[in-house]
Amino acid sequence: MVATAPYPAEPPHDAPTAPGRAAALSERISGFFARRLSITIMLVLLVLAGLPVAVWLDLRNMSERALTEQANELSSTIDSIRNYYASRVVGRVLANGEKTHVLPNYADVPGAIPIPATLSLELGDLINRNNGNTQFRFFSDYPFKNRPPHAFDDFERRALESLRQNPHARVSEVSGSIFDRRVRLATPIIMAAACVSCHNSHPDSPKHDWQVGDVRGIEEFIISQPIGAHIFAFKYLLLYFAFVAVSGLAFIGLQRYQSSVIARFNRELARSNEFLSSLARKIAKYLPPQLYRGIFAGKDVEIATERKKLTVFFSDIVDFTATAERMQPEELTALLNEYLTEMSSIAAAHGGTVNKFIGDAILVFFGDPESRGAVKDAKACLAMALDMQRRLAELNVRWRKRGIEEPFRVRMGINTGFCNVGNFGSDDRMDYTIIGAEANLAARLQSIAEPGGIVLSYETFMLVRDMVRARPLEPITLKGIAHPVVPYAVEGSTAAARKAAPVISEHDTGLDLFIDTGAIDASAAERVRRTLENVAAELKLRSRTAEQN
Repeated sequence: MVATAPYPAEPPHDAPTAPGRAAALSERISGFFARRLSITIMLVLLVLAGLPVAVWLDLRNMSERALTEQANELSSTIDSIRNYYASRVVGRVLANGEKTHVLPNYADVPGAIPIPATLSLELGDLINRNNGNTQFRFFSDYPFKNRPPHAFDDFERRALESLRQNPHARVSEVSGSIFDRRVRLATPIIMAAACVSCHNSHPDSPKHDWQVGDVRGIEEFIISQPIGAHIFAFKYLLLYFAFVAVSGLAFIGLQRYQSSVIARFNRELARSNEFLSSLARKIAKYLPPQLYRGIFAGKDVEIATERKKLTVFFSDIVDFTATAERMQPEELTALLNEYLTEMSSIAAAHGGTVNKFIGDAILVFFGDPESRGAVKDAKACLAMALDMQRRLAELNVRWRKRGIEEPFRVRMGINTGFCNVGNFGSDDRMDYTIIGAEANLAARLQSIAEPGGIVLSYETFMLVRDMVRARPLEPITLKGIAHPVVPYAVEGSTAAARKAAPVISEHDTGLDLFIDTGAIDASAAERVRRTLENVAAELKLRSRTAEQN
């Protein structure tokens, strides 16, 4: 009996484990989407369509927000200009009556109103005070004496130089960080005729040679846009990305879990396959190789037989019972197993199906599960029998050296005929074998063979007559066969069929002879011949001496 490790115990069906429930849920979800491919495609299309929808919603939201901010800033700018005009121009004119002056220092003169430069400076202060993202600056490198000078930065200095060379150009700069962006736009302040007359004649003007078209300074517009403040304007896109991220993480988690489950199943399957492979190798020792390969190739196993023309081989050890009585059980077992192993190997090499061992007897047949034709099957069977006898002679020499006094001598019978072959038995237990009178005839032919001999039926001899020389024996009758059967005892191989030189093996009291003629080279052949001739001469001399006495 072969002991095998039991399978690991399974949890009760009414108390599934948490991994088991998760695996079952994962399998149901995967199976659902696998069976409903159209639903899966629709879900993928919906996810893909969600991106442009989210972008469109965010762009619309950003447009609405930008327009609202621009409208608020424009409204604030208009309000600042209106309030400034109402208080600094209209209010002062109405307060002074009929006389009005246009002065840079208008605040010191009742009824005076500001000149354009003063108006631009003060409007810039108002706009910058009310709007955080939009600023306006008006300055020159030739300010009036009562105004503080402006500190030019690099951009403003480059812009002023560029605009004085080309007054119709526009100079801009974009800067900022990853959290905000800022655009600076510089435009020229060009002197008109009224401006030239005023500046050239005014005592506080630092320059009195202005000409029409000169660039006195620059107007700078600064617009800042804090990107960080508008990140959440992409709320739909962020929600979409969050949904995709969660879905992706869930899918990755599901895939990783399924991978771990599959890996665990693969490990368990590998262990099961290893166990089954080991079990198959053990079972193979109880089956013929041809039958074993057919079963594991997917051939159906069912109770079914068919009638085929087979060549049946039956062998038995002569006086095995007496030999067993002279040997210890352990030694007999080892010897018998060695014998059966060697004979089985020879049968497999010739394509025979070793059907069973009946104690020391061997039943082999050719023609099922695979047949090469009746003639080739019969010749293969006879070649197998000859190789078995030759190998047995070699084994006997080896066993004698190990102290075995009476090695094995085997009788063999071969018959060719129609038999029923297949699976016999019940649905629970089957036996692959053959039945029929032709199989019984092979056993009967074996029983009449001489020790170390091979006996053929007439039909087998006719199929292999070009391979061996044989002599007919007395006809025998067998139950199930109506006519007498003429056996043929094999005497030797024909020259055309001999593939190997014969092996001569004899053992008796005072005689232990083993000659493998194929192993003797030309240089030793003459010496062996002379030795045998000397032995023959000595035996003849002893025979004559015995006769004379």
